[in-house]
Amino acid sequence: MPDRLPPLTSLQYLVLGVLRGSEQPGRAVRDAMTRHGVRSSAPAFYQMMARLERARLVEGWYEQITVGDQAVTERRYRLKPAGKRLWEETRAFYVRAGAAGRQRWSDA
Repeated sequence: MPDRLPPLTSLQYLVLGVLRGSEQPGRAVRDAMTRHGVRSSAPAFYQMMARLERARLVEGWYEQITVGDQAVTERRYRLKPAGKRLWEETRAFYVRAGAAGRQRWSDA
């Protein structure tokens, strides 16, 4: 079994994993979380994203988009190199933990 905890929480791991493919609007990240059974209010989600930005794991910015005939401001996010590195370290932790869980500890 690995001797230390993974660098990211499971929720952070999920969010960074969603952003691995490409930049995404906040609503798309929230939709992905919902598909994985995670419920989060909009304020809680954006607070978490702000913490990830302060940690320099993601980059966020506002972009104007048009929905119908309305101009809307949308928050978009992309994964930064440090976020990618921590996602990979966390994945390696879970891979090692899974392998350790399959070890046979006894012949009993």
